Amino acid sequence: MNNILVYIETDNGKVCDVSLELLTKGRSLSSQLGCKLEAMLIGHQVEPLIPELASYGASKVYLADDKRLNNYLTLPYSEIAISLIKKENPQIALFGATSIGRDLAPRVSSALNSGLTADCTSLEIGSHSDNKAGKTYDNLLYQIRPAFGGNIIATIINPDHRPQMATVREGVMKSEPLPRPGECKTQKVDLDKILNDSQFVVKIIERHIEERKIDIKSSSIIIAGGFGVGSKENFDLLFDLAKVLGAEVGASRAAVDAGFADHARQIGQTGVTVRPKLYIAIGISGQIQHTAGMDQSAMIISINTDPLAPINQIADYTITGDFTEVIPRMIKAYKNNSK
Repeated sequence: MNNILVYIETDNGKVCDVSLELLTKGRSLSSQLGCKLEAMLIGHQVEPLIPELASYGASKVYLADDKRLNNYLTLPYSEIAISLIKKENPQIALFGATSIGRDLAPRVSSALNSGLTADCTSLEIGSHSDNKAGKTYDNLLYQIRPAFGGNIIATIINPDHRPQMATVREGVMKSEPLPRPGECKTQKVDLDKILNDSQFVVKIIERHIEERKIDIKSSSIIIAGGFGVGSKENFDLLFDLAKVLGAEVGASRAAVDAGFADHARQIGQTGVTVRPKLYIAIGISGQIQHTAGMDQSAMIISINTDPLAPINQIADYTITGDFTEVIPRMIKAYKNNSK
């Protein structure tokens, strides 16, 4: 009752990163609220994943395991989630903002009349005063996300309906297991009372999944270019440096909009969120829309002709100069010192 519930997304027998990130954040939220963190696990032969969920702080796992649930299907998955949430009445329900989460969460929230904030980049606990109604609400979930094309940051609350539901972008939160996991109970969901044949009218015959050609999120070193790089041709210098360092190339929204780089490389509020060990920002001014997607990098190096560029305020090291001169020197120095 009134705990925090996290939907656990799986793929090929593994827990998706975003679910582990949500459990990590859920631990912090549950500690502030003085409640328990629970998980909803749906699939086939997924019970062996429960110890991993426990290591990330889940005190109870609601297990819905059935051969028919091997692949995600909207109708049965949503019916299970709706039934479970109605029964357990959590105060907060969290889903990853993945293709599955974006399909499942709206359907669940609509059935529960609870409302939903999509694509959150941060979650916090706070209070709200409604002066017009003369009410003060404590321990609300602040659902924080970019709005109006990423030009502002909106904080959304849901004081009157439960659960407070949100989908959260992958990569915006840390994923940290507990050093000493606590006890985790398993409660099997009675699927006979929930599922029927009409929910399986759609069947998956085959799955064809194209592997990502560009995987910025998992790279430990990222070379990112902004509008200041000037052209698509100039981005070749960034690729040259990335090849030498074993890095991946990213881009700001301005660079992508200008056609300098593919959208799959976009970093920021309207792109991917990254936490590499080294982030080299080249020709990037450092607007909040971009820095929100990379400011948790372990080390940031800025290369910019403008010494007052906002990116320099969060950079660990700043190189003021023309990147067309700086990058060849960096490549030469790295090659000379790595022999």
